[in-house]
Amino acid sequence: MFVITTPTGQIGSQLVRQLLDQDKEVRVIVRDASRLDDTVRERVETIDGSHDDPAVLDKALPGAEALFWLVPPNPQAPSAEAHYLSFARAGAAAIARHDVGHVVGVSSAGHGWPTPAGVLSAAFAMDAELGRSGAAYRALSMPFYMENLLRQLDAICGQGAFYLTCAGDLPLASIATRDIAGIAADLLTGRSWTGQESLPVFGPDRMTPDGMAEVISQELGRPVTYRRMSMDDYASLLRSGGAGDQAVKDLTEAFAAQDQGIYDADWATAKPTATDFRTWCREVLKPAADARAS
Repeated sequence: MFVITTPTGQIGSQLVRQLLDQDKEVRVIVRDASRLDDTVRERVETIDGSHDDPAVLDKALPGAEALFWLVPPNPQAPSAEAHYLSFARAGAAAIARHDVGHVVGVSSAGHGWPTPAGVLSAAFAMDAELGRSGAAYRALSMPFYMENLLRQLDAICGQGAFYLTCAGDLPLASIATRDIAGIAADLLTGRSWTGQESLPVFGPDRMTPDGMAEVISQELGRPVTYRRMSMDDYASLLRSGGAGDQAVKDLTEAFAAQDQGIYDADWATAKPTATDFRTWCREVLKPAADARAS
């Protein structure tokens, strides 16, 4: 039995389908089971609730061979670190209680970064806590998600532009969520690994944001440019969306660390995954843009 958290999210939903395609037994922890696709819901065991709740974990973990762990975002939390640790402490205690042997967690690249990195530092703190559970643990350590660009579909389609805070002419490490799900599935089903380690998971490209804009333009068939946003403008954008001061601090620190090279050391050693940026644009971004236009 494989226990999957966040089964309706970008990574969790793809992981669940990959495991079901292999005829694995899957139990999901889900806050709203109605969001599961009908074809998934009828094939999985559902545990209602949130995985920061010990009572929910006590229902989900008995008999689990392995656990997939991802902390959902909560911009209303007191801080990113408090949010991640509230989940991780509940998870580590339950993992130990139920003697779960293997855990795969979604984290960030850049372990060992010497300065505060907001949400990324919170993920590192989560990894340390889960590592104390006694289970074999792999922290999938990722850079920028390609899917983050889907949040800018309005700007890409309407303004012919997308925005980040990093320099346009410096490479930005990225990863497709389907590749994260694929690596997680391989680890969950092939449990010959032991100990606690960070596992860098990076896409195959060394592409700059300017280069990304060129590829997006080619795949969408219309001009799209990259426009660098100042950190002050990014903070203002967050505040206009309702983010409080701590959430703004956590996110701007994370983007500043990204701009300063927090992913670089892991990028040098990561084994490249399958999906390159052009393929992702063709198979994910373009269909989403076409649907938005229709």
